Formats: sequence, structure tokens, C-alpha cells
Amino acid sequence: MAAKKKIISKEDIVSIYMEEVLEKGQKPKSVYHFANEHDFTEAEFYTFFGTLEGLEKEIFRLFFANTIDLLHQNSDYLAYDMKNKMLSFYFTFFEILTANRSYALQALKFDRNPLKNLVQLTTLRDSFKEYVAEILTDDYRLEQEKFQKFQEKGIQESAWLQLMLTLKFWIEDESPAFEKTDIFIEKSVNASFELMNVAPINHLIDFGKFIFKEKIYSK
Repeated sequence: MAAKKKIISKEDIVSIYMEEVLEKGQKPKSVYHFANEHDFTEAEFYTFFGTLEGLEKEIFRLFFANTIDLLHQNSDYLAYDMKNKMLSFYFTFFEILTANRSYALQALKFDRNPLKNLVQLTTLRDSFKEYVAEILTDDYRLEQEKFQKFQEKGIQESAWLQLMLTLKFWIEDESPAFEKTDIFIEKSVNASFELMNVAPINHLIDFGKFIFKEKIYSK
């Protein structure tokens, strides 16, 4: 009696793909070649992913999801302020990237055009921006509601840019245990939160409103 074929899972496909990229130093030519070489069907692949590019995007999103899971295992995390939540995210995310450094470096250096490499980070980008919106507190939110939407988008985009700059620094970091990346994270996050201090902006808005009212009603 033939042995029952193992049902392949999403995690299995991710693991197999990462291993093939590392061992061969190149991406599979097609879903057909990838599935056929590893004894599962194209239909099984398409159950979880629409394309190989979709699989690549999911790998980096999983690094993010694993980071969030680990953060929530710490009972103190929810009580952190926004800055310490962001610091915790950075340190945990780059620990996970370091554990998968060989794949990350290989995946992000396939194409000479860095913009094409960053395409596989688009799902990570969406997830990260949602995370930033979730942890944004009133301490960093403008008091005027009509400005808040624009401000929040600006914070999300600048936070993403900062993450990409940190990723670039980490890729090029040759220090033992990537200790320079840790220093970069701490200094850059601290600096970004100093720049996010909205108290002076709120004061300027209040002053502007005062001047406007004085100009209008004094006539």
C-alpha cells in the first residue's frame, strides 16, 4: 500500500522556497519548476500564493507578524508608551531578520535596480504602516482634528522611510553581533520622536487661530 502523501502547508512552501534560494543562489524559474522539483502540485502552491512574487512578499510579512507575536508575549509591552513600543519593535524585528540574514541579503540583492528589490517589501510596508497607526497616541497627535489625518499619514510614511534606512544600515553593518545597528536604532528612534513633539506645533496653531480671530473680529 502506497504511503499517504503529506499535505503541504503554507509554512512548508515558505520554508522550501527560502532553502532553495539559499542553496541555489537564485529564484525558481517558475511555479511549475518550483513545485515539480519539490514534489507538490501547482494547485497546492496556488492555494496559498498567486505568484512567486506573492510568496516573496509574504516571507517579509511573516517576519513582521512573528515580531508582533513576540512583542505581545511580553506582558509589559501593552503598557509601553509609543516610543518604547517602537524601540521594542525594531529590536525584535531585526533579531528575526538576523536569524534569517542569509535569505534577506540574498532576496534583497537579486536585482541591480533597488526599487525592484523593494517591491517584495510592499506587503510589509502596509502591515508596518497599520502598526504605526495603531500605536500612535494622543501625545504625538495634533489637537486640531482637521490636521490629524494628514499628520498621521506623514508619521506613517516617515516611519516607513526610517525603517528602510535602518534596513540599509543593517545590510551594510559588519560589526560583531550587529551592535552598530542596535546603536543606530536607538539613536534614530529617539531622534524621530524628538521631531514628532507636537507641543510647539499646537502652540503655533493656537497662535494662528488667535491672530486670525483678531484680524477678523477687530474689523
